Amino acid sequence: MKKNLMKSVAMGALLLSMAACCGKTSTGESSCCSSAGEGECTEQCGGNNKGCNNNANCKNNKEMKYSKKYTNADFYKDGKFQQDVAIEAMKDMFAFYDVPFTELMAKDMWVTDFGLGDFENVGMGGIFWINDPEYGYFAHAIYLLPGQMIPEHAHVKTKFPAKHESWMVEKGWVYNFSEIGDETPNAPAIPATHGAIKSKNFVVQHVGDVLRLKKLESFHFMMAGPEGAIVDEWACYHDNDGLRFTNTKAAL
Repeated sequence: MKKNLMKSVAMGALLLSMAACCGKTSTGESSCCSSAGEGECTEQCGGNNKGCNNNANCKNNKEMKYSKKYTNADFYKDGKFQQDVAIEAMKDMFAFYDVPFTELMAKDMWVTDFGLGDFENVGMGGIFWINDPEYGYFAHAIYLLPGQMIPEHAHVKTKFPAKHESWMVEKGWVYNFSEIGDETPNAPAIPATHGAIKSKNFVVQHVGDVLRLKKLESFHFMMAGPEGAIVDEWACYHDNDGLRFTNTKAAL
């Protein structure tokens, strides 16, 4: 009798936990998440997490990770980049990572595909918190969706000094690439829309890791891991005239 009672209590606790996880989305649809984690959630949603409430209580499950929800089919209409959809994709990632979307972000945040027509794989979002030419300092938030790459680039001297910068990952993780150093094995695939790169050395940069540009005017770039990334950047003044892309078709 005592064993049966303990089993009933345990089963009741399990059912309550599952119910807390699997509520409704804002549209009233089933969140289709389960306490089993991301894999089953994705499978139950037919492989499309847009209908899946990644931001539900089941996010607290340590196995739950942010994953790609949008593709170029969402980001382009008749060949034209849909910036509003790109912003919504970023906001979805912010919600998962509990990053408030402030009035300032709504006003000043930007997204770009760098004119390459492949925002899913080559693009970014960001906001310049400060970019002061008089005092020569710069603070920037970098927003990268899962697997998204910033085009390889360098910052050269103009009437302003060549930009030096440091980065710290706040959410997710990135591959941080540099042309300085020996080639690192097992690199992620570079999107065909980007083309060849000079930077063959990389490290995986995790939350809290701080890295700096290895050498002034050297080529470098970041690529988000499958969970996307939010990265803080600090630097001297950012002068667009000093920006040089490896892919000459790229433009900010």
